[in-house]
Amino acid sequence: MSPTRREITGFSNPTVKALRALREKRHRKAAGRFLAEGLRLLTDARECSYLPEVLVLSDRREPHPLLAALEEAVEADGGEIIETTPDILSKITGKDNPQAVAGVFAEFDTSLAALDRSSADIWLVAQALRDPGNLGTMLRTGDAIGAGGVILLDDCADPFSVEAVRASMGAVFTQRLAQARWEEFEPWLRSGAGQLVAASLRDAQPYRGAPYSAPCFVMVGNESRGLPEPYEMACDLRVTMPMKGRADSLNAAVAAAVLGYEVLASL
Repeated sequence: MSPTRREITGFSNPTVKALRALREKRHRKAAGRFLAEGLRLLTDARECSYLPEVLVLSDRREPHPLLAALEEAVEADGGEIIETTPDILSKITGKDNPQAVAGVFAEFDTSLAALDRSSADIWLVAQALRDPGNLGTMLRTGDAIGAGGVILLDDCADPFSVEAVRASMGAVFTQRLAQARWEEFEPWLRSGAGQLVAASLRDAQPYRGAPYSAPCFVMVGNESRGLPEPYEMACDLRVTMPMKGRADSLNAAVAAAVLGYEVLASL
């Protein structure tokens, strides 16, 4: 397939409307595509063997070797390259000061069946996480601790939203992603090796020195409600973290990071 390069100068161009629509979940799901913005993020994607199907460039961009490498890779892969104005790029990404490049990627296979639990000692699990910033932070944490990926349970924020992808700082491309209901996840987990761990106050032991074992699935709950009691009681290990001040809980993504690093140090 030959690469396509074209210029777009009009806001009413159908391609601009289609790209802008990817900021909305229903259009992303219908198209099976999502937006990612910024040279660093797209370079991370390229280095993880993900290339955008469409590369959108500002016609006022500064030359950069990483950008040149990205263009070359997209052209070699037969992708489409669009040059446009910063104002139109802003309309596409929804940012007042957009970066000089954005890409359109095909959504990943997010089924549990696509995961290889033996590929990593640690996995992060989020239940009903609603904030895309928290989700992006969990992806970054997973990357930092060498987790295999992040499993999203029940009604979580969309991991392919512009906000979550941006907050992941490229980790959306380094971490495996899976989406499932609890009713699917629990039998999948019990079908093989895996220890399910959650922060809890129910029959919990101190998180430091707890008997973690690999593969360890670290689970956190909704930002305001936490984990439902049946989910906690299904865990193999419940741990508690000391709260020295007036706050009675940690941010969900922060709790995942604290537990994740403790598991990393213990295994």
